[in-house]
Amino acid sequence: MTESKPGWRELPRGAVSIKSSTEYETGDWGIEAPEFDREKCTKCTFCHFFCPEGAIEVREDGFPEVDLRYCKGCGVCAEECPVKCITMVVKK
Repeated sequence: MTESKPGWRELPRGAVSIKSSTEYETGDWGIEAPEFDREKCTKCTFCHFFCPEGAIEVREDGFPEVDLRYCKGCGVCAEECPVKCITMVVKK
């Protein structure tokens, strides 16, 4: 039997002190999400390393992929991208 953790909305205010959102799905906190232009992307992986939540994984083909369950929409990835292939867009 797997222990299920409560979501962040079920916890009392101030009860969460975590290093990363990988323990709790916090992707619904933000209103924007990164969108990648794969034509411009050089597969440098800066977005992966700069993401404070670990929400960007590098696929087998070298392109980044965002796990929106954890992305808070902070825009650090877009800011740090050297070729500006990331645009922050309003979540749908």
